[in-house]
Amino acid sequence: MKILLIFLLAFLSLSMDGQQTFIAHRGASWLAPENTVTSANLAWELGADAVEIDVYLTKNNKVMVIHDNSTGRTAGNVKNYTIRDTPSRVLRKLEAGSWKDEIFRGEKIPFISEILKTVPEGKKLVVEIKAGREIIPYLRQEIKKSGKLKQVVFICFNWEVILETRKVFPDNSCYWLSSSKEEWKSKKEEVAKAGLTGVNLHYKIIDEEVMQWAEKSNLEVLTWTVNDPDIAWKLTDMGVAGITTDRPGWLKKEMGKFYE
Repeated sequence: MKILLIFLLAFLSLSMDGQQTFIAHRGASWLAPENTVTSANLAWELGADAVEIDVYLTKNNKVMVIHDNSTGRTAGNVKNYTIRDTPSRVLRKLEAGSWKDEIFRGEKIPFISEILKTVPEGKKLVVEIKAGREIIPYLRQEIKKSGKLKQVVFICFNWEVILETRKVFPDNSCYWLSSSKEEWKSKKEEVAKAGLTGVNLHYKIIDEEVMQWAEKSNLEVLTWTVNDPDIAWKLTDMGVAGITTDRPGWLKKEMGKFYE
């Protein structure tokens, strides 16, 4: 009876709807080139509940999906361009897939509109804002145009940017990002008063202190980037609402073995 009770409690702790939320980090980035249409589509096929992407604003005010502020690492086959100083027509000519594997040659740095088109009904797109506040009006325009406003969640390391995002998107979930326990401690009271949905913290700094604060403040905790089932289970048991992973399909399957 005791063992059955433990299993039942673990099951209920997955989340309020009985499931852990698996967020595909830059899409299914373990298998496909990050922040591409292919990576997003693969994540949906693998059963991800959400896809996380990173966005910057180009010189001609287009919202494009890329993690770094320059193209060198993932699309540096021609030149290392800085995103904010480069028009989208130049960035779109770059090849952004073969660095991962030759089979992905021909991938482009996508516009956010292209990623939004991939989002199925009932799923979420987690948008990490890497630029400053100047991107928000253009981001709002593209998301409204897509008709998927209710499916978008925002995250950001920049405190002022996430506060501004909250004002512009009052009905969307917004989370402040941090990888520093000391930074979290210095901001936790402000987070609780700012009307944010919660925080998105690196898994290494999440402990009982964080989770007790979140429960007391009626806030959610998301985490990144977890590719280990044991760590994922520990975080789930603590009450973390969403786990960002490079391997959404695999991690979901590995955690599912708990019930076999």
